[in-house]
Amino acid sequence: MTTPASSPEETPVWRRAQAAREAERRRPSFKRLILNLISLAVVVAAVGFVAAPFAAFYAIRAAAEAGDVEGLSQLVDYDDLRAALRPQLSSRPAPQTPAPSIIEDPIGAIRRQFDQAVQPPAPIGPDVEAYLSTTAINALTRGGGRTSPMASVAAKDAWPRPRYWGVNRARMSVSGVEGGGETLFTFERRGPYEWVLVHVGLPPRQEAGER
Repeated sequence: MTTPASSPEETPVWRRAQAAREAERRRPSFKRLILNLISLAVVVAAVGFVAAPFAAFYAIRAAAEAGDVEGLSQLVDYDDLRAALRPQLSSRPAPQTPAPSIIEDPIGAIRRQFDQAVQPPAPIGPDVEAYLSTTAINALTRGGGRTSPMASVAAKDAWPRPRYWGVNRARMSVSGVEGGGETLFTFERRGPYEWVLVHVGLPPRQEAGER
């Protein structure tokens, strides 16, 4: 014996209201869809912002491997890179402290101004420029270290490891080939998602006879 279905008039008001709410929850909501899309966009933007320096690193490696000089010019600040490499390659590293001011050492300050006016600035040595070729930059990103200008083939599985991440500056390292020291790459943010290589820290010099 079956129980006859109750008519809408016989269904309690509270049950009809509950059924209407459940049907509304099951029905696709345009407002809920918009909120979900906005949340997804925020998550994707945050992940992209954090991963942008690593994307720049791999873009530099790909451009260098392809010999794309124009592409590298948009990813590398060559002036900052030259300034960073020069003291590392020189036998006389740049002083870590600024020269005394004219108030502290007036005679020395005048002498330095005179020397700079008389002597032309020293040209950038070829050893610095050797590290800025596409082949050398490709080797640097693969762990070539100080031998990058002479490296023909570097490690293929040299992956960057994060060392520091900030809002405007990020740093990562690559292990050297055959147990060499690490090479540090420092990127600076120039736009919302634009990061440029501004500094390369070469591994320490190896003493004679040291492997």
